Amino acid sequence: MNFILEVSGDVRHSGPGRRRTLDAMDEPRWLNDDELGAWRALASLIFKLPSALDAQLLRDNNLTLFDYMVLSGLSMHDGHTLRLSELASFVSGSLSRLSNVVKRLEQRGLLRREPDPENARYTTAVLTDAGMALVVRAAPGHVDAVRRYVIDGLNAEQITVLRQVACHVARRVDTGCAPALAAEHLVAGQ
Repeated sequence: MNFILEVSGDVRHSGPGRRRTLDAMDEPRWLNDDELGAWRALASLIFKLPSALDAQLLRDNNLTLFDYMVLSGLSMHDGHTLRLSELASFVSGSLSRLSNVVKRLEQRGLLRREPDPENARYTTAVLTDAGMALVVRAAPGHVDAVRRYVIDGLNAEQITVLRQVACHVARRVDTGCAPALAAEHLVAGQ
């Protein structure tokens, strides 16, 4: 794959054998070297980190990272229950993706769906005892992987900057940013 790599006069090389002449109105704001380096590093992280975390969770617990986030998200809430819409926001996933995952986790006996007792128009996900046991069993290996891949390679200042930058970018991508990211204690000083 050949990304846009060089500029030659008013012509951009945007792929193998493809050239396009740009006029002043079309000219995008190209990334400078520092911006391009930051973007490539982030893009690499976006692809590699979830795969590495998925691999550990699948190997050790037969869970994907998204499965784990759903189950651990439920484990952190009162009564181990949340409306599906709130859970989707909490795990930064779409409601349709969450619905598919919840159905699969329910078939495994790790959670169950129930009508919301406060408003039957909503559905809640409730963590079962088996689901809680799996979260408790999976958590040490998962936190070890998070420490190994991210936390232990950074000092306290870098962790603070990472949190701030990640929250800032997440809010720009999704203005209805997940409550976990928008929580005041995570974005202090923003």
